[in-house]
Amino acid sequence: MNASTDFAVVICHGSYHSPKPYEPLVRALTAQGIDAYCPHLPTADLSKLNVGDINNPDFDREPPADGYPQGDEDTEAVLSALEPVICNEGKRVLLIGHSSGGWVATQAARPDLHFKVRRHKGQSGGIVGILYMGAFVIPVGESIHSFFQPKDGPAVVPPFMEFHKHGAAGLGTMVDPARFLFNDIDPEEAEQWATTLTASPVLTTKLTNDAYAALPCAYLVLEGDLTLPKEYQEGMAAMQGPKTGQFIMYRSPAGHSPHLSWTQGVVDTVRDFLSKTEL
Repeated sequence: MNASTDFAVVICHGSYHSPKPYEPLVRALTAQGIDAYCPHLPTADLSKLNVGDINNPDFDREPPADGYPQGDEDTEAVLSALEPVICNEGKRVLLIGHSSGGWVATQAARPDLHFKVRRHKGQSGGIVGILYMGAFVIPVGESIHSFFQPKDGPAVVPPFMEFHKHGAAGLGTMVDPARFLFNDIDPEEAEQWATTLTASPVLTTKLTNDAYAALPCAYLVLEGDLTLPKEYQEGMAAMQGPKTGQFIMYRSPAGHSPHLSWTQGVVDTVRDFLSKTEL
């Protein structure tokens, strides 16, 4: 694929994140002629989580009166980035879902925005595929919470996170992010990136959009991931593939943050996947 301003990438970031750690990837894609965007998802936006001073957040405060943001709000945030790029600029867009952003990318890939659908209507631009980057591949009808929790018995809190005063009804934050998120990055740099992390409520919105069946999908397996081990990543792709079409599989030696530790590799993966989706 030749670098072309006809393409754009919209990144759906993971829980507990701001767009800040994705800026190196945005810059690297832009340097290749691919416009890139990473909107801040409301479920990880401290200004929407009732934590008081966002520069000194209090994770023990009560939930907002009208509840925490959920998947619908995240989806709208991604669509606010997607729609102008597609409808106004006519660009072909690849969605990247990272970690829990895999759910958001899938839900936001509305059929009316697909490249094939728009081309059939004589319109330009549209979504050409989804790249899952160490991401959750959630079956239609499940939420992130329901998919990962036991169907019977008490809820399981993964070792990389903790809840605060209100437990699962409140906010969760990362534990030891230098280890779980940034294990293959220089320790001092890892500590700096850790300061950009936020918080998240339990994500309970069920996936309703079966983008897996309609769009080319690829999975970048992160072999050094200590948050979502490669066996889980491979298993999610393997479980979904027979139902709606096999994923194109890529591999990286990186930990959970390849956008920081394997930036050029991600760019190369994007370019390769785009070359396979060109129509």
